[in-house]
Amino acid sequence: MSQRMIEVADPVAVELAGEQDRVLRELEERLELTISLRGNRVMLNGDEESVEAAVEIIDELSGMVGRGLPVDASTVEALANAAVVRQPFGTMLEDVVWRHRQRTVTARTPGQTRYVDAIRKHTITFGIGPAGTGKTYLAVAHAVAALSRREVGRIILTRPAVEAGERLGFLPGDLAAKVDPYLRPLFDALQDMLDAERVETLVTRGQIEIAPLAFMRGRTLNDSFIILDEAQNTTPEQMRMFLTRLGFGSTMVVTGDVTQVDLPRERGSGLISVTQILDGTPDIAFVTLDRHDVVRHRLVQRIVDAYAAADAPPELG
Repeated sequence: MSQRMIEVADPVAVELAGEQDRVLRELEERLELTISLRGNRVMLNGDEESVEAAVEIIDELSGMVGRGLPVDASTVEALANAAVVRQPFGTMLEDVVWRHRQRTVTARTPGQTRYVDAIRKHTITFGIGPAGTGKTYLAVAHAVAALSRREVGRIILTRPAVEAGERLGFLPGDLAAKVDPYLRPLFDALQDMLDAERVETLVTRGQIEIAPLAFMRGRTLNDSFIILDEAQNTTPEQMRMFLTRLGFGSTMVVTGDVTQVDLPRERGSGLISVTQILDGTPDIAFVTLDRHDVVRHRLVQRIVDAYAAADAPPELG
């Protein structure tokens, strides 16, 4: 066991305490050590490796507070993830994808950092991983940033409406209303990054377009940032159709979770097959995210682990 006492500036102590010591409690749970805060003195007790990691994280948090950056429990988890794989902190949280009012969108895990870099450097990027890994959220942040910088003229959001099937036409309302239940996660992300009125204006102008995947057929999408969400529910034919819509000056991001395919068993997933067909193709990136990249409630990570264990084949004894 190791014990260490460090002193921090008063503003840092306030941020570390937070609401009901949430920041410190998150650090305790993540690194499996004991932390007490008395005034501006932080006492750490645990194994030597955990204590050293905590010292590095608190030092980084102190720097963030000094630079006026937000600090919360999710920040601690992001720094802890980086510490586990020995990734420098500054290359992650200070690489801002999008900033709106008080909200700053950055990669928060090493896997997300790879994903963000891939989107910047490639025309087509596939983000594959379980729920909560930021696949869709970071893609939307990139799209909004590209539109605001006038790198593209519009954002196109699409997703296969697998559950509705041919009943889509019988749902009430116009096209946007019909596909709203399926594209709602994309809209939620948009409204996190832009004022609701701004989103509505951009939709009205056609600078943000929503459409079910079937409506992509026959089009060529130029000067656009195109996001295909829930791509595990595309057939190989649909995936091929979608990818060949790519036009000049456009960027595509395809996201999905190959463990949550809702297609009938006899139909293969286009997301699974495309990883084999296009692997190694220039200007196309495949980024796989895993449980370590889950940035939702900690319980989501445990749920992902539990289902992965349940799906694993039994060991032969």
